[in-house]
Amino acid sequence: MTKKQVIIDGSEGEGGGQVLRTSISLSAITGIPVRIENIRAGRKKPALCAST
Repeated sequence: MTKKQVIIDGSEGEGGGQVLRTSISLSAITGIPVRIENIRAGRKKPALCAST
């Protein structure tokens, strides 16, 4: 049986770290792979970055 991948659009709403954390948590619990596209798309500096 092949599991389908859930694709999440990170450009909707807040679209940052909380979307990432929630998606990874639910993926780990359910075993369903997730793919997050356009994370932080509406921000001045799109994509994920490390805090210093």
